Amino acid sequence: MSQLVEFREAVGTEGAVCVRGGATRWDLGGDPAGAHEVRAPSGVEEFLPAEMTVAAGAGTTLAELTEALGASGQEVALDGPPGATVGGTLAVGRNSLRRGRVGFIADALLQADCVGADGALFTAGGPTVKNVTGYDVCRLLVGSLGTLALLGRVILRTRPVPEASLWMAGELAPDRVADVAYRPATVLWDGEWTTVRLEGHPGDLRDERGRLAALGLGEVDEPELGPCMSRWTGEIPAGAVLDVLGGVVYGDRPETLTATEPGVLALAGRMRDEFDPGRRLNPGRDPYRVAA
Repeated sequence: MSQLVEFREAVGTEGAVCVRGGATRWDLGGDPAGAHEVRAPSGVEEFLPAEMTVAAGAGTTLAELTEALGASGQEVALDGPPGATVGGTLAVGRNSLRRGRVGFIADALLQADCVGADGALFTAGGPTVKNVTGYDVCRLLVGSLGTLALLGRVILRTRPVPEASLWMAGELAPDRVADVAYRPATVLWDGEWTTVRLEGHPGDLRDERGRLAALGLGEVDEPELGPCMSRWTGEIPAGAVLDVLGGVVYGDRPETLTATEPGVLALAGRMRDEFDPGRRLNPGRDPYRVAA
């Protein structure tokens, strides 16, 4: 609790402020130029393998969290670049490339202890799924880029690490993969070739590998993807790859934006008015300037 109190005091009640973590995706949504930078609490506070939950400071790196959970064969549905923090990954809100198995990033967040624009600490959500009532505020924070509240401490849902995994690729339509593979973790498509990641029990993977091999797919190394370019709009640019399950296009071009419905923008504006009418949290940032 002392770290949270120090975090609240650092945020204060006046002036523009933002949290700086690993700064691995610092320019997403705009640069909060001139805002006072603070650091979120860090460290894994409590890991309950039997309950499949972990509490950690938002400034904890994903690498540190992965190491702490790995000893018990568990993980969380958060992915990010080297050096990324838990809070930063949640603030960006991008789903794991393995979403077909690990699920949505927002579903991994059970509780968030935050500092609001008024400088007060508040808690959203709870340590178990069943005690969440009313508005599920903590999930609003996922993908908000710190424009609604600043994450200080979180409780995350954990899951077992898969016993085995493999990648396969070949000339096959993505929808055919679903006919022979149970819940593939990742399905990528470049318009001609489908690349799929399978996870699960070794025996199940042997069976699925055999069925996919019969359709012309072979084992490959994990593919190297370019940066996220845009949401899926119906076309795959030359040299790009579509994450079929996530609806995100990856490639070497600079990230491009897709239009957001006016009604969505209006709703987002009203929410921000309620949480931060003075726009002191991450000023200059807009989640709807981020492609995915």
